[in-house]
Amino acid sequence: MKDLFRFWAWWTRDYAYALVWQVRALVNRVHPDSFLTGTRTPVVVLPGIYETWKFMQPLIEQLHAQGHPVHVVADLRRNHRPVTEMAEHVETYLRNNDLEDVLLVAHSKGGLTGKVVMAGPAGDRVRGMLAVATPFGGSRYARAMPLRSLRAFSSRDATITSLARQTTVNGRIVSVYARFDPHIPGGSELPGATNVMLDTGGHFRVLGHPGVLAELATFAD
Repeated sequence: MKDLFRFWAWWTRDYAYALVWQVRALVNRVHPDSFLTGTRTPVVVLPGIYETWKFMQPLIEQLHAQGHPVHVVADLRRNHRPVTEMAEHVETYLRNNDLEDVLLVAHSKGGLTGKVVMAGPAGDRVRGMLAVATPFGGSRYARAMPLRSLRAFSSRDATITSLARQTTVNGRIVSVYARFDPHIPGGSELPGATNVMLDTGGHFRVLGHPGVLAELATFAD
């Protein structure tokens, strides 16, 4: 009973966090170009489905404060299109901006997009990726979702199964996730990657967890 109460509390706080940051994204007037300055390793951020880059602003601000130029791929918009299509936008951005040796920092679906990029023709431009709460193995809830964009996270989806077979890039990925994720009950462990499970709950709220921020600082260094 105690664990059940804890899970419900995590779930409630998770959606409250998501709601707050979605509202902030609507009223936030910060321009992404303001984060392009810096002399350290460039970072490209990849938000999750139905998220804009502003949803990841706490991580962006930390990276920029550490001296990293942080890039936003505007063509991702709210990231609701297929993973492979989103990866093409990222690859185009990397080429058009002549970015090399970059770090990807991703949330949820953004981690799938990042792995497609790393395994594709632009993969040699990417040093590594920090993925937060990414459904690398899919989610058993996905098949019951009303929208095709959400059903695409099924473990049987062609993109999910294809990515599972592409293991050569896993060693360059750090996967950070909560002990309880209401959207990914199977967790985000990725074979061959550096897996970090945090003793907390949430799919969205985990983005602001001190453990993620600590892993981000280590990863960026």
